[in-house]
Amino acid sequence: QVQLVESGGGLVQPGGSLRLSCAASGSIFSIPVMGWYRQAPGKERELVAIIGSGGRTTYTDSVKGRFTISRDNAKNTVYLQMDSLKPEDTAVYYCYADIFSGSRLNYWGQGTQVTVSS
Repeated sequence: QVQLVESGGGLVQPGGSLRLSCAASGSIFSIPVMGWYRQAPGKERELVAIIGSGGRTTYTDSVKGRFTISRDNAKNTVYLQMDSLKPEDTAVYYCYADIFSGSRLNYWGQGTQVTVSS
């Protein structure tokens, strides 16, 4: 059984930084894509950033230049370094992974709260 376990959320002041981590475990053959989505209160879940197994990245416009996604393929782990945080970044952040484990399926983490407030 494949699981995604997230860590690293919390409360931070505007302009501060946080680093999210998400580790995939279980019977995994490969992970073509890993990434992060977020959902703010009253809004739909939106893509934040994704990264392919070769390192190619995609970011939503609102986080470009502030957030950096990376992954450690040996550890099946994806990271999101968030700098220059703004109150509008407040949301529940969900880890996402597209995983080959017998078949190709999408998996989600449990979500971690990020609150940017003074």
